[in-house]
Parts: sequence; structure tokens; C-alpha cells
Amino acid sequence: MAAQMAVNSGASLWGPLKELWETVDGAVLRRQPESVHLLDLQLKKHKPHFLSLFKNPPKSAEQREKVRKASTEGIAIQGQQGSRLLPEQLLTEAFILSDLFDIGELAALELLLAGEQQQPYFPGLTRGLVAVLLYWDGKLCMANSLRTLIQSRQGKTFTLDLSGELVALTTRFTDELMSQGLTKRILTLVSEISVMREFERLQKERGLGNEKHRKEVADLIKECRQALADSLFSWTCQSPLSKDDTLALIGHLETVTAQADGSLDSVSLALVMALLYCLDVSFIEQGTEDRDGKFVLMVLAVCVCSAQSHFILLYVYFCAALVEFTEADEALADQALLGDVFLFMKEGILGCESFSQEEFYIRRVHSLITDFLALMPMKVKQLRNRADEDARLVHMSLQMDSELPSSLRKDLDHLMILIGEFYSKDPFGLELGLEFWCPTESLQHSSLQGSYLGMALQRPPHKQVVLSKFVRQMGDLLPSTLYISYLRMLKGLANGPQCAHYCFSLLKTNGAAHSDNIQGVSGSPVSWEHFFHSLMLYHENLRRDLPNPDSAHYRHPPLRGITQREMEGLTSFLQLLTTIITWSENARLALCEHPQWTPAVVMLGLLQCSVPPVLKAELLHCLAAFGKSPEIAASLWQSLEYTQILQTVRAPGQRQAAGIEVELNEIESSCEEYPLTRSFCHLISTLVEGSLPVNLGAGLRVPGFQPYLNFLRDSVFLPFPTRAYRRPAEKWEVADSVLEVFHKLLRDYEPQPSDFVQEIVELQGEQVPAHKPPGHSIMFHLLNDSPMLALCLSLLEEGVRQLDTYAPFPGKKHLQSAVLHCLCLLDLALQKEAVFMDLLRESQASLLVSPLEQLLQGVSPQTRRADHIVNIARYLYHSSSNPEAAFQSAKILRRIANYPNIQIRLVGDFTHDQAVSHKLMAGFVECLDNEDAEEDVDSQKKVARIRHETQIHILNLLITSLELKAPNLALYLLGYEVKKPVSSTNLQDPGVLGCPRSCLHAILSRLQRGTEKRSGPALTQQAPHLAELCYQVIYQLCACPDTSGPTMRYLRTSQDFLFSHLQHLPFILPSNQIAALSQMSWLMKTAAIELRVTSLNRQRSHTQRLVSLLLDDQPHAQHADGESGMEDETRSVSGFLHFDTVSKVRRKLLSVLDAIEFSQDMPELLQLDFFERTQIEQVISNCEHVNEQGHTVCNVKLLHRVLVAEVNALQGMAAIGQRPLLMEEVNSILQQVVERNRVRRSLSAKRHALQSWRSLAETLLTACPADLIPADERQLIIRDLLLDLHDKVSDHDAAGELMPIVAGAVFTLTAHLSQSVLSEQQQGVGLEASSGFASIANSALHLILRKLLDFILSTGGGYQRLRAHLYGSLLYYLQIAQKPEEPDTLQTAGKAMWERLTAPEDGFSKLQRENLAIIESYGKALMEVVCRDACDGHEISRMLAMAVLDRILSIDRQNQWLLYICNSGYLRSLVESLRQDDVALQSLLTPQPPLLKPLYIFESKMALLTRVAKTGQGAVELLRCGLVAQLMECQVFDMVPDSDAHRVMRDPSGFIPSPMDRYRQILLPTLRLFQVILTSTSINHQQGAAQVLQWLIVHADTIQSLLRCQELSMGALQELSLLTGIISKTALPGALEMGGEVNSTALTEFQGHINRFQRLCLSLLGRLAGSERDRLLKQAEISAPGDSAERREEMEVAMQQVCANIMEYCQALLLQSSAQAQFSICLFSPSGSEPAGRDGARTDLSSTVPSMAYSRVPSLGLVLYLLKNSAADFFRFHQSHRQSLGKLQSLDQLPPEELKELCQGLVSGPGAVEKISSVQRSLLAKRRLVQLINNRAKLLALCSYVIETCLFVLWRHLEYYLLHCIPTDPKDSLLPGSTLYRSRLADGRGLSLSRVSQQDLDLLKSDMAAGFGEALQRKLLEVEGLYSQVRSRYTFIQALVRRIRGLLRQPKS
Repeated sequence: MAAQMAVNSGASLWGPLKELWETVDGAVLRRQPESVHLLDLQLKKHKPHFLSLFKNPPKSAEQREKVRKASTEGIAIQGQQGSRLLPEQLLTEAFILSDLFDIGELAALELLLAGEQQQPYFPGLTRGLVAVLLYWDGKLCMANSLRTLIQSRQGKTFTLDLSGELVALTTRFTDELMSQGLTKRILTLVSEISVMREFERLQKERGLGNEKHRKEVADLIKECRQALADSLFSWTCQSPLSKDDTLALIGHLETVTAQADGSLDSVSLALVMALLYCLDVSFIEQGTEDRDGKFVLMVLAVCVCSAQSHFILLYVYFCAALVEFTEADEALADQALLGDVFLFMKEGILGCESFSQEEFYIRRVHSLITDFLALMPMKVKQLRNRADEDARLVHMSLQMDSELPSSLRKDLDHLMILIGEFYSKDPFGLELGLEFWCPTESLQHSSLQGSYLGMALQRPPHKQVVLSKFVRQMGDLLPSTLYISYLRMLKGLANGPQCAHYCFSLLKTNGAAHSDNIQGVSGSPVSWEHFFHSLMLYHENLRRDLPNPDSAHYRHPPLRGITQREMEGLTSFLQLLTTIITWSENARLALCEHPQWTPAVVMLGLLQCSVPPVLKAELLHCLAAFGKSPEIAASLWQSLEYTQILQTVRAPGQRQAAGIEVELNEIESSCEEYPLTRSFCHLISTLVEGSLPVNLGAGLRVPGFQPYLNFLRDSVFLPFPTRAYRRPAEKWEVADSVLEVFHKLLRDYEPQPSDFVQEIVELQGEQVPAHKPPGHSIMFHLLNDSPMLALCLSLLEEGVRQLDTYAPFPGKKHLQSAVLHCLCLLDLALQKEAVFMDLLRESQASLLVSPLEQLLQGVSPQTRRADHIVNIARYLYHSSSNPEAAFQSAKILRRIANYPNIQIRLVGDFTHDQAVSHKLMAGFVECLDNEDAEEDVDSQKKVARIRHETQIHILNLLITSLELKAPNLALYLLGYEVKKPVSSTNLQDPGVLGCPRSCLHAILSRLQRGTEKRSGPALTQQAPHLAELCYQVIYQLCACPDTSGPTMRYLRTSQDFLFSHLQHLPFILPSNQIAALSQMSWLMKTAAIELRVTSLNRQRSHTQRLVSLLLDDQPHAQHADGESGMEDETRSVSGFLHFDTVSKVRRKLLSVLDAIEFSQDMPELLQLDFFERTQIEQVISNCEHVNEQGHTVCNVKLLHRVLVAEVNALQGMAAIGQRPLLMEEVNSILQQVVERNRVRRSLSAKRHALQSWRSLAETLLTACPADLIPADERQLIIRDLLLDLHDKVSDHDAAGELMPIVAGAVFTLTAHLSQSVLSEQQQGVGLEASSGFASIANSALHLILRKLLDFILSTGGGYQRLRAHLYGSLLYYLQIAQKPEEPDTLQTAGKAMWERLTAPEDGFSKLQRENLAIIESYGKALMEVVCRDACDGHEISRMLAMAVLDRILSIDRQNQWLLYICNSGYLRSLVESLRQDDVALQSLLTPQPPLLKPLYIFESKMALLTRVAKTGQGAVELLRCGLVAQLMECQVFDMVPDSDAHRVMRDPSGFIPSPMDRYRQILLPTLRLFQVILTSTSINHQQGAAQVLQWLIVHADTIQSLLRCQELSMGALQELSLLTGIISKTALPGALEMGGEVNSTALTEFQGHINRFQRLCLSLLGRLAGSERDRLLKQAEISAPGDSAERREEMEVAMQQVCANIMEYCQALLLQSSAQAQFSICLFSPSGSEPAGRDGARTDLSSTVPSMAYSRVPSLGLVLYLLKNSAADFFRFHQSHRQSLGKLQSLDQLPPEELKELCQGLVSGPGAVEKISSVQRSLLAKRRLVQLINNRAKLLALCSYVIETCLFVLWRHLEYYLLHCIPTDPKDSLLPGSTLYRSRLADGRGLSLSRVSQQDLDLLKSDMAAGFGEALQRKLLEVEGLYSQVRSRYTFIQALVRRIRGLLRQPKS
């Protein structure tokens, strides 16, 4: 038993029943697929509930006991483990509920628990009150399900077009229910349940809450009864009840009584109609055999017994239908008539409100009436005879002034009035009245073409003939007593366009038959002739009585003309006339233009006479109907003004007003009834729709509409609340009718500049100001704190107060309509105010206006609070009962939400009062929750459409507000903190911790619905635009920094939102592709944020789940609930280029890309016959604006206005004839524009979707932890994405607008591919794999390259910026085949050349070779594109194109590309562009440069030219193009910035380099280029050296200042290393002779420059070899302690390089001067002492040399010092090199601290090393070690070179000094120097050593011998052993050391 005693938290009396109703509704009404099976299950499950309809589970002692113990022992709850203790209070409530509804205690407890759960959906109610609602809602679900199941049956009346399977299922089920006594059960329930009784019970137990709760409970109970009665009615419509059931139904109806006004309630009506259908014998008429005749007779007998008046109508029907069967038909008919059957039908049936809402009721009663008339003609005749008889009696008694006879029966009267009433309402547009009109041949009127005329030629059916005869005969010789009834009948039968035309013709022919009669009066009394003649006579008669307006007693005199009876007759006639002309335009024009009748004139005349206001009102209504035709309206305006119905012109001496104003103020007010005022408003409302006459009343007054507006505003609208009303409803009718006029005037008003200019008109010789358009006047009143605005606002407050009572009151409908007009006025004012105020400002008129949104913040006089906007917002709370007001309210709020300053105030107003705040929130939530809203435009579903629009406005309001700063409305509505910081919000499910249900919950619950099913979120299909906005709101919440944290947390934990939605991607909506794309865009953008956030927070499992969902290509079971493999049918295996196993599925990310269609159908060009195309295009572009979504679209309404105005402006007959064609062309233009707008929106949606897709793909690859996707998998994913993207974009239909995004995506994907492959190689995997190069096969790489090149070529001439991305991709791609840096182990040189040549090709070079082959296969086309881009266009594209050229040239061994560049002139063009760059580069050296672009371009050019110069051929070509000459002319090199001046201007971020750095960025690439040229052209081609030397000489001053540089920073050292390198190769004595013809003076000048270069270089050597070096290295460490190791290494390399260059220069000079030592020049003075100690105190080395004449010449000691230092350095470097190599080989065993230290140099920022993963760390350490090793190798090479050159220079000098030099002794000082010496100086190359004494030489020898000792020699030989032998140059050091030793040991000569 315990199992059954578990409590169902969904409440067995509500949850399962709700589910049942949703299933039935889905299967039958919404026709969802797969629903039949579900329905079958549900019906089996709920069959017992249907059989015992509405039976509650019984109470039981056992249950009571169990519930009682729940507070102590706890109770089990289904789906939850263990038992739960429930509070005592809850149990007490459960017992109350159990007694109240007489249900089982457990069921009551369940209801309460469910109530508690559902409480957030019912703000303000306790769980008990919610439980009451749920109880009745469960009952209603049951009743609705029953009704829907019965409606789905097949039968004789209607069909729902359902599948046969479903119908068979429901028919079988309902038949079974019926056989078990369903009818009697329904009848019992209908009589048992009553709202009164239920309310009494609930009231006793406090089971009723606020007004809203009461209304909801009452509605639920009423709907239950109605649904039960409808079930029975639906059954009888389709098939009759059994005999017993029919009798039971009759028995029930006997007990029913009518309501107070004589009408039946809707439940009884349904049952009566059920009985009528039940006894429908039309099948007998159709000739079937008498199958039920006896049964029917028996029923009739029962009916006769019950003398209830209802059944009289049944008798009539039977008498009519069963003529053949019963002889008693006469008697039955008499019985019926005695019971006043027609009167009952009019009052009882037609009086019921629900009658006109059910089409089948109407059809049934129609057939009843027509059958009676057609099948019982004798009875009808009898009625007519009786009526004639009575008329005579009445006439006689009137003549004799006696009492009316008592036996008068009014049956025919009632019948006619019934027919009139019945047909005058036609809510479904059935036009059933047509059966009463028989089209005769004479009616073949050409203007009437319709389906019914096609039928007219055949003989109409008998019934129709009989009915039309009835209408005609009744009108013949009509007795006066029936006159009014007959007119009323005609009025009903004229209801409808075709009926009206027939009726008009009938009245026309009636008059025509008697037209031979001269007076024309005694014709048929029912004819136009008669009517209008009578009207004219009345007018003639009454005109004589016109009182003098001046007489003080303006009252109606005793009416001589019109009796009460005539009044009624006139009123009936006017109503008939109004009906006919309302429906038939032909009748309107025919009557109005009739020359004798002139109805408009006569009616306006009558209006001036003293006629009762009621009749005047009818006249005005009639005029309003005439005014529907614009042709008539114009003349009506003039007549209205002329007759002064509203006095607009005062006569000079007139004391008192006349006209309608007096009637209103004196007559209507005193009668407290206002028919005339209302109909006058109606007339004006009709007339302003057509046109507003501008010159109305011209000549007599200031022309225009203003007096009418003033009257409506000041006399009707403003006083309306204070007037007295006999009928309370009329108050709101007056307000409604006048507000309608204001609404129309404002709606049609467009502010124009002319409205703000004061125009003057001349009136009777005076100048008076003209009136403004009425719309302008209304705007002015609404934009000021005017009485009109105040009244509108107080009306809104009154309206919401009345609605809050939820009680019906008189005039409710009109109050709602008035409120709606007020809201529309405010909305229109807000919409137009911006234009209005702009125009006002421009015109500088003296009007004062305030923005409406500020006026709305004013204080309300009634409540003394600023609550106008709150009142407007409160209409949202009534959206269910008043959807239009809620819609306008949302619209207004959305307009106000655009003003940020108001938002903050609004949040305060909304949250100020707790109760109001909850209500407002509930209102917004209720609107969003509403499920009835539908997106499709369908006339029947107008309300659903409005609800949908309301939701759209609310979401847009949220979207707009979220963009403003907090606090804003959106945050309040979405449930975030408004008073505290937003980020501190903690979002909860509704009801948790008292959290109310907010808009966010509503949005999420709408989106989540359906996510658990295979079909995906339901909202995306049902309301695509709504879903798109919902996703956008969620994206905005996730993207905004304040709301992001709480939102993402809530979505992740409580909702699992993203996963459940992403698994349904892509959304495919064939009907609305744009919305589907937008939905996906917002969702993907949100997903990208989520991936980034979870990765940053290391929430690995979340990230992993989303990543595998998006990227897996293995099918995985999707749902735990057995619904597996949900994507199986959506993913296709096709589209795979790769031969993988077939079991794979398409990756989610790729299938989303598939859903984005790249092709876009463009609208065709306009084909115009009348308009000029260029002008139309101009007009269209003028009408364009940017809409809220940021799309540029054309405003179609505005365009339509412009074009129609253009058409209307045409004059002349031709134009009028052409008008239809012109309008057709206007139409085609508008359609074209609509299509254009759609295309723009579509493209923009595709762009947005593609961007979101790209950001999601990039986030997946960039932001997510690398180890989530293994490298091999990552490469395959990128391959798939790349190939798919290329395939889609290479399709020739692909839209160009999407290409840039694709190019961007291709760029990032290729970058990731390259990165992935490189990191894979660094980890040392995949290189040996046979598949090729890495995990990704070479074939795939080639395919990617081909597609990339195709894409580049397909972009054509345009799209240069787009190609920049593609060049970037190409560079990344080519990088894959680039060999990584390898450590220089110093052993490689040992390999023989042969070994290197025969080594197998490695993966890199193979891939490189294949890449080159593919690139070359594209030939000249590709070369052309790249070269063109490199030379011209956008800067970034140029840089990248140059980089691509550089890259290709580097791998192009055959020099194909080089040849092309040289031969096609692109190289020359590049070289020549250097001159143009000069000016831009000069501007860069100012302290604040404009842009750095030119610098980057210059660097790129130099890099490319350097690449070209690396081949001999290229270098020669560059020289031929005049490269050096171009650079000589550049002045930028001479503009060295002053380094100190700009320290102040430093860019703090360090991004913009200082001017000096910028200068170096220009100089260094140039120097490098020169160096490369010199290297490439050195062999047998001296021209390069000569040209470069010339450049050096042209810029000599600059070069010399650089060589003298005081402050040796890193940059300076780099400059020096390059400069000295160039000088060492060029500034040689022989260089100039090679340069060709240079005249002698220039030659000497050049010689001087060269000498200066030599001197500077040597002094530089002194600085760098000496003490300054250590000081510099220390300084580098102090200045930048962070990256000191890096900096120190760079400086060491640079210094070594400078020394090496200078020593090379010395060597070159020595060698060039002479091959033998004795003839060579001396560069160093013969002093062997080393420079001063290393204390570094003295910087100037030269001062340490003895102060001799040659003190400025560096001494040989310096060379020796350099030699020693270099030897020491060599060993230091060698040691370090060995250590690093060891570390590299045992990288895995290194301790973590050491790894960290190694990484430190490569990552920036403190603590950055900590964040790196261990794999990443070891990779970085490896890269750093390789860097160190190669650095050391370079230093070793430089050291050994310096050692060799030093030895050579030492040897040459020593040889000269010690062997060949002739010393000059002091004693010879008077003698000139030796001839030899002098001759050596003569050629100017030697140093000016004046004299060398013997003493010097001796000293030199001893110093040298001391310096060049054993230790040093051993070291040097060791260097040779360690390094030089490996490198090749065998025993060079050894030989030199030997020679020097020999020289030093030589005995003195």
C-alpha cells in the first residue's frame, strides 16, 4: 500500500490532466507529428477519469491518518528519495481543502504541494489559493479534452481534416464513453456546478483571494460548464443522441429558466442547440427512408407534454420539416405561435451573447427560420391575413378613439423583427441573408460581377424563390402597423455587400412601378421615391418653424410636424438607408447624385430644424455613411460648413451661439443623454478619414478645420467627466467617440516645416493669422502641460483602476476603447515629437513645448505621485483581458526607454511601492509567458498577433535598456539587483529564497520548452523573431561585464541552457531563414563567451562537454531517456572529402556552417514604363534609414506616400486615364523595394551568423585549453573547417559581402593549423610517421594550399583588403614547411660534402618542394596578383604581399619569381618608390609622428629587397635599377634625432618607439641591405662596393657622427656593427678607382673621407676592446634587470661583431696596401703597453699611451690586449656552450626551478610562468636552450675570427717595426726624416707617425715578449684545436704564433 500512498508532487488532480490536455491539443488542434501514439497512451491512462467525469478521489481514514503523521514521520514523495517532513500548517490546510472539495486527503495535500511549486506563476497568492485554481484548472483540462476529442469525430456538420488513424482512435474512444452514459453525467454536472454555490463554499473557508483570483476561479468554473455543454453540442452536430439521452436532455431543459433580461445563458443555449441538431431531420428531406420517423413523433409527443416556451420553437421546426410525416403539423404550429415562439427566439436565443460567436448555432437557426417560411407557406399566409385583420381593427379603434382590442397578436411582427435581428449581425461574414433574394434577369447589372451572378442564369432553387417571394409579398399593400417591422426586416436582410445591392434594387423597382402616377406619392410606401419624398415634405414643413436665433427662448416649440409613430418610422427608414449605403458604394453614389432627392441637402436641412436629438443623431449617422465615399465627403464638408450645424461664423450682431453647441449645452445636458454629440463625433471621424479640407469656410472666416477641433476639445472632451449621464455607459461612449477623432487626426499628421511658419490670410480686408493643421494643434497640446494631456492621463488612471476591480460595469467596452485611443495618442506623440521639435528649433518660432517623456514624469493631481508611467505600465498586467492596451503600453514604454536619464527615475518609480512593483513585474512576465501569441499574420488571429507584437516590444525594451548604464529597467525586470552592485546578484529559480518570477525566467522557460525533444526548442519554430530576440537578450546579459557573472552561473548550473540548445543546432526554418540565422548567431556568440569563461576559470568538465558537442565526429548517444542519436538524421556523411570510416557523423560546427547559405538571390532591376529609373532610385535612396538592428532599409510607407503624392500631382485627362496603370507601377516599385529590404536583411543575417560562427570556431581553437583537443584531432578539425569554408566560398554564387569574414576565418584557421603542426614537431612526434609530415597528411595540406590560391585568384581586382587575410594565411601555411632552428653543436662542419649531398630528403624540404610546385603551377596569374598588391593599394595588403614574395623567393630555387619580378618591371617600380617614401619617413622623425604606416611599409620593402639581394643575380639587378642612387637622394638618413630632447615625449605604453628608435628602424634595414649586396657582389664585381661607398660619402657627416657616438646603447652598437661591416668592405684605397671616372679634386675629397673613416674605426676599437666594454655590460644589467640575460648576450654579440669588423678592416687595409710587410702602411703605433687597468676609471684609452707625437694612433698593445681578452672570452663561451648542449640533451631530467628560469626570458609579465602548463614549459625551455647554444656558437665564431685577425695584424706590424723600420734618433732630429718614410706618407694612406726612435722599438719588443708569453700561446693553440680544426682553416693560428714568436726572439740587430 505504501507504494500507492506516495504523494505525487505534480498533483494527480492537476499535473497529469494538464499533460492530457496538452497531448489532446497537440494531436487534434496543433496537429503535431508523432502525436497519435502519445494520445493513445494518454487516453488509455485516463479512461477511468473520463468514465467517472469530474469524480474526485474519495476520502479515507487511512489517508487521513497518513497525512496527519506527515509532520512527525514524514511522507514519501514520488521521484524523491526518502520521506519528507511537512509543516503542521500545510497539513491543516490540506484537511480544509479536502473538506472543501470533498476530495481525498492525499489528493488535497498534492494540490497544496503543487500550489507551492506553482506559486511564482501567481504572484500575490498563497499556496492554498493557487491550489484552488489548480483544482478547477484540472477539471477544465478534463472538460476541454473531452470537448476536443468529440469535435475530432467525423460527422454530418463539420470536419477538422485530421488523419484517419487519429479520427478512428477518438471515435472509438468517445463511442465507448457515450455507451457508458456520458450524456446523463454531463447533464448532472451542468446542473450541479454553479459559480454561486462554489463561491459560497469557498468564501466560508477563505478560499477566495483578491479580485483577480475571484475572477479567475469564476472563469474556470464557467468554462468547465461551458466545455461540458459544448461537448454535448459537438456530439449532436455530428451524430444524433440515442432515444434515452435525447429524453434526458429534454428533461434537463424543462428545468432551465431564462435570465432576468429574458435571454438564456450560454450553457443552456448550447444544450438547446444540441437538441435542435439532435432532432435535425434534413436527412429525411434528402430522400432517405423513414428510419427515425416514429422516434421523432414520440419526441414530439414529449414536447407537447412539456409546455415550456422553449420547445415551441422546436414544434415550429418540426411542423415545417415533417409535413410529410405528421397530420398534426397545423396544431403544433398553432401551439408554438401561442407560446410566442418568435419573440422567444429573438429574446432568448439571439439575446444570448455567445450565440453570435458560434457559426453552427447561426446556421442552425437560419435553416430553422427558412424552413418554416419555405415549408409552411399556408401558415405564413395565415399570419399575414391575421395581421391585416388586426391592422384594420387598430385603424378603426384609432378613428373612433376607443380602446385597442385585447386579442391582437403580433406574430408576424415578431417574425419580421426576428428575421431583421438575426441577419443584422454577421460576425463570420456568411451573408446567409442572400437566400432571401432571388436574382432576376433584370438585375444583370454590369457593375456587379460576382460568383452569385454566374449562378443567376440557372434557375434558383425552389426554397430561394419562395423566400424572395415572401420578402416581396410582405411589402405589397403593407398595413401601417407592420411598416416599421418590415423596414427592420429589410435592414437585417440588407446586411452584406450583395444583399445591400438587392435591397437597393428592390426599393428602386418598387418606386418605378408607380412612376406613371403624377404626384409620385401614392407609390409603394416601401420605396426610395416614397421615403425621400416624405423627407422633403417634412423639411418643407419644418423649415417654416425655424425660430429666430436671436429670440432668447431657443427651445423646441410644440412639434407640429412629427408624431411619435412617424418618428419611429423615420428612424427605421434612416437605419435601413444607413445599412444599404454602408455596404454598397453604388447605392451611395446613385442616391447622393439623384437630382430630385438630394438626400444630403435635405438631411442637413432637417438638422437645422427643431427635430428631437435622437432623430438628428440618426440623420448624422446616415450622413456619416454617405461620407464613406471620398467624392461625397468633400461636398459634405462644404455643405456642413454652409449649413453651420456647428456655428463657425458669428453674425455681427448675434448675441447667442446657435447650432450643435447649444443643443449639447442646453438640451442634451438637461436630458442627460447625448446621442447627437456622439453621432456628430462619428460623422467627423468618418469625414477626416478621407481628407481634411484646407480651405473650409474660406471667405467668411479663417479657413480650416480648427473650429471643429476646438469644439470637440473644449466643449465635448474636456467637460465630459463633469457632465451628468442618465445611462452611465454613455459617459465612456462620448469619450471614446471624441478620442477616436483625435487619434485619427494625429495618426495622419506628419510635421512639415511649413507648420511652424506663421502664415497670414486676408479676411474681409484684414490680415489674420492662418490656422495650423489639426494634427499640429493636438501635438502642441500633448507636448504641454495642457488640460487635454491631463485629462488623457487621468483617463488612463481611471481605466486601470476600473480594470483592477475585475468587475463588469456599464460602458466597460467603451472605456477600454477610450483608454486605447489615449495610449495611441501618447504613442504617436512620442513617435513624432523628435521631428516636431527639430522643425520647431529650426523655424525659431516662439512656441514652447516640452518633451512628452518628461511631462509623463509629472505629478498626478489625483494621487499626488509621479505615477503616470507606472499607470501606463500597469496595463500590461491586464494583457489577458485587454491585449491592445497592453500592446500600446509596451510600445510607449519602449519609446521612453530610449532616454537614459529617464530610466533611472523609472526604476525608482517602479520599485518605490512594493505591491505595485510586484504587480508590474507580474504584468511584464505575464505578457512574455503568454502562449497564445502567434507570429503569422492571420485576420482571425488578430489578438494572437497583437500579443506577439507586445512580446516583441518588451524584448526590444530589454535590449535597449541593457545598453544603458545601471540601474536600468531591464535589470529590474530581469531580476538583477538595482540597489546594490549588479554583479552581486544571485539569480535563483522562481520561488527559491523568495525570488519572484522575472522576465529572465519567462524568457528561459519559453526557450527551454521543447529542448528535451528531438524537434528542438519549440519557440524557434513557432515564433522565430521572438526566439531571436530572446537569444539576443541572453547574449547581452552574458556579454555585459556586470551581468555576465551571475547570468552565466545561473544558466550553467540551474538551466544547463547552452548545452541543451547547442545540441539542436543548426536551426532550419525554410519559411524564415533570416530569423533562424539570427537565432543561431546570438546562441553561438553566447557559447563563445561561455567557452572562454569556463576555460579561464578552469571549469574543465563544462568546457570539455561543449567542445565535444561541437567538434565530435563520432555519433554519441545524446539523451539518457532512451532517445539516442538525435542528430542521426540531420547529419549526413556526405560532404566528406576524406576516406574515413562511414560511421562518422558531421561535426556540429560544420553542420551549422552548412546551414548558412552563401548564395543570395538579388532582385532584378526595375522595369519601368512611366517613371524615370534614375529619379526613382534617387527617391528610394532618400527614403532609406538605419533601423534598430543596424540594417539600412528603405522606409516603404514613406516611399509609398511620396509616389502616391507624385501620381496625385499629375494634371489633365491623360493622367486620369493612366492612373490605374501608374498605380500598378507604383505597386511594382514598392514590391521591388520590399524585396530589396529583404535581401539586405538576409545578407546582414548571413554576415552576422558567419561572424558568430567564426568567433565560436576561433574561441574553440584559441581559448580552450590545448589539451582538450589532441593535436592530431585538432589538425583534422581545422582541415575539415578549412576545406568546407573554401568549398562554400569558391561557389560562383557566393555573395561577395560574406567573403571578408570567410577570409578572416581562413586566416585564423591556417594560423592555428601551422601552430599545431609546429608544436607537434617540437614535441618530436609525427616526423617519422609515414603519412607524411605531421598528423595531417601532405595530400590534405596540398589541397588546402590549392584552395587558398584559388581563393586568392578568385577575388579579382577588388577585395584587396580581403586578400590581406589570404596572404597572411599563405604565410602561415608556408611556415609549416620551414625548418625549425636547430642547435649548432659545432660538429656539423665535420661532415663531408658528399655526406650532405647524399643525405635523404627530410620532411620539410619535401613539403617545401611540393608547395613550390603547386605555386608554380598557377603561373603568371598568381605572380601578377601578388606583385600588383605589393606595389600599390592598402598598406597592410602591400606589407603582406611583400612578405609573401619574400617567402616564395626564399624557397624558389629556380628563381622563376625573381626573373618575373625583374623582367616585368615590378622590382624597378619598388626601387623607385623609395624616393617617394623619403618625405613620409622624414615626418616620422618629429617627436609626435602622425602615423607609423610609412615606417612599416619601408621596413617591408627593405626586407623584400634584401631577400632579392641575397642572390648574385638579384643584387646585380638591384644595382642596375639604381637602388643605391635612390637611397643616396633620401635625406632622411641625415636627420639623426637628438636622443636627449625626446626622452620627455616617450609613449608610456612603449608601443610607439622613440624618435631615435624610429630612426634606427629606418637606418638599420638599409645598412643590412647594403651588407647583403656587398656580400652577394663581392666576387669580381666591385661596382657594388663603389656605389655603397658613394652613399657613405654622401652621408659622411651622419656616418662620422654615428661612429663617434658617445652613448653606446644597444641600438648604437647595432648601428656600429653594421656600419663597420660596410666600411670594412668599401672604404678601401682601391675602391674609388673601380668606381669609374671621377675627377681628381673629388678624388682627393673622397680620399679624405676614407681616411677619416679609418681613423674613427680605429679609435672605436680602442673604446670597445678596452675598459669601456665591461662598463657597458654592467650598465645594461642595471638598466633592465628583468631581461638582463637577453640584453647582455645581444650586447656581447654586437661588441664582438664590431671588433671583428674593425679587425677585418685593418687586415684588408694591410693587405691592400702591399703584399709584403715592408711596404705596408702602419695602422698601430709601436707601443706594446696594454691599455690601463680594468678599473674603468679612465675612459680615454689613448691617454694611457705615452704622450708621444703619435699619441692619437692606437698602439699595438691594444691589439695584444684584444687578443688576450678574446682568448679568455672564447673559453668562457665554449664552456657555456657545452653546458647548454648537455642541458638540451637531458631536458627531461632538469629540475623545475631551472626550467622556470629558462622560460622566464620568453614570457612577459610577473607570475606568467606559473600559468603555463608543463608541456608548454618544456617546449619553451627547449627553445631558449637552442637560442643560447646558437648565440654561443656565433660568439665562438667571432672570437676565433678576432683572434686570427689580431694575430695577423700583430705579425705584420711587428715584422715591419722589428725588421724593416729605420729608427730616428733624437740627435738626427734636425735632419729631415728618411726618404723612405716620407715617400710612404706622401700617398696619404699611412698614419702620421712622425718618428719612431730605437728606444721605442726596444720597449715594444720587451713589452710584446712579456705580453705574448707562453700561457697565451698555449691558449691560442688550444683554441685552434678546439674550434678551428673542426671548422677547417687548419693551422693558421699555429703558423702565426710561430712567426711572432720568431720575431720576438730575434737578437737585436
